[in-house]
Amino acid sequence: MVAVVPQTVGQQPVASVTKRKSRTGYVLLFPGMTWLAVFFAVPLVTLFATSLQSPIEGRTGRYKPGLEFSNYSTAIAEYWPQFLRSFLYAGIATLLALAIAYPLAYFIAFRAGKWRSLMLVLVIAPSFASFLLRTYAWKTILADEGPITSTLNALHLLPDGRILNTWIAVIAGLTYNFLPFMILPLYAALEKIDPRLIEAASDLYASPQTAFRKVTWPLSMPGIVAGTLLTFIPAAGDYINAELLGSPKNRMIGNEIQTNFIEYRDYPTASALSFILMAIILVLVFTYIRRAGTEDLV
Repeated sequence: MVAVVPQTVGQQPVASVTKRKSRTGYVLLFPGMTWLAVFFAVPLVTLFATSLQSPIEGRTGRYKPGLEFSNYSTAIAEYWPQFLRSFLYAGIATLLALAIAYPLAYFIAFRAGKWRSLMLVLVIAPSFASFLLRTYAWKTILADEGPITSTLNALHLLPDGRILNTWIAVIAGLTYNFLPFMILPLYAALEKIDPRLIEAASDLYASPQTAFRKVTWPLSMPGIVAGTLLTFIPAAGDYINAELLGSPKNRMIGNEIQTNFIEYRDYPTASALSFILMAIILVLVFTYIRRAGTEDLV
């Protein structure tokens, strides 16, 4: 009879080492999973439950648990213009941010040299100030008597004679406030590109434009996708820019959620609007990622 000797790693059986590694993985996952459960899953369930509540007659601002799915249809029917306006403004701001950020990120990644770190600091530096303070600064910059408005009026480029309290100011504020979220992912993607690939394209008689279109742009696509998502998602739900830089005609869905929750104390409607906004953004994100061919980002 031949004795079977268990395999060992050092002085410990392989099964014991594997079991310990498995436990270590669960222990390391526990803090993150607990955080997600407490601060994401539970609030999400609470938000959905609140969106189905029904009002208590004669008691303003008080609601009882229910299954009022009509809250969703009512919210969509009443606030669909604000939804469309939010996605339109966010989409335009994202495209403008991409147009501004790509050349800047390209320059920092390939041409900045020893000034690279300084330029990255300058990109991040505005974020050290309050979001609200930066938006108020834009309110001063775009004032009717400010240099920008005066110059554009002198050139007869403003049909209404002003920028503040218009959709132009709202989009300008969104673009500026979320521009760093576009620049940094683009820089990270461009900085990883091996310059020898671009040189190889030139050696194969590709023009600079062709090399950019065939090599640089495809390799920077993960940064483009990440930057557009990080810009579009918060911009679609923003309410500060529309509140401070726009007019009542420029209200976005974030403004309606804030108003229903704080002023009207209509918690079911505010929750339904929030849930609808989140659902639409999730659908758009997954569709966009699949169209862009970067499913590995999900």
